[in-house]
Amino acid sequence: MTIGAGTDEGAQEAWRAVRDDSDIQFEPLPPPEMPETPAWLRAIAEFLAEIFAPLAHAFVGAWPVLQWVLVAVGVILLVLLIARILGVPLARLHGKAPKDEPDLVPDREEAQSLLSDADALAAQGRYGEAVRLLLARSIRQIAHRRPDLVQPSSTARELSRIEALPEAARRAFSAIARAVERALFALEDLSERDWHEARAAYADFALEGR
Repeated sequence: MTIGAGTDEGAQEAWRAVRDDSDIQFEPLPPPEMPETPAWLRAIAEFLAEIFAPLAHAFVGAWPVLQWVLVAVGVILLVLLIARILGVPLARLHGKAPKDEPDLVPDREEAQSLLSDADALAAQGRYGEAVRLLLARSIRQIAHRRPDLVQPSSTARELSRIEALPEAARRAFSAIARAVERALFALEDLSERDWHEARAAYADFALEGR
């Protein structure tokens, strides 16, 4: 019992010594005073409240109608997005065919003349020259009918992405572009198979397209 009492007394004295130490803060600190809002800032807030309060009331009142307008706009945007992904021309969505669109398919005689000249090169094993001839003259044919689509710097790969061109034309330019790029940048000699693929793509556009 004596040991326990001595221990309790020692603890109490130690506690009082700590409490009496003026260097230790035991009382809670008062909260810091909030800085006063500047007058200019209060003036701006009041000005904005006067402007936007009527707009907020009007928005709340018009919300029953506005929500359906937003839904309709969302549906229209969704339809346009799906049409763009699927490659459907916008004119087709309205049930109208484009007016005054020039026929981009070359004349049969013109196309056959080009294929004849290219075939002559291919018959000599000059497949790269034959493919480049297809590329140059087919671009010239498109430029003659739609000069707004073809710029002097236009490449076959760029033309293959122009939505105004028929799908067969884009496929033709894409096939020819792959072959020409391999020949130019990979320094590969084009094979007979490369030539036949490019020729078939052009013929599908220029001849079968009619």
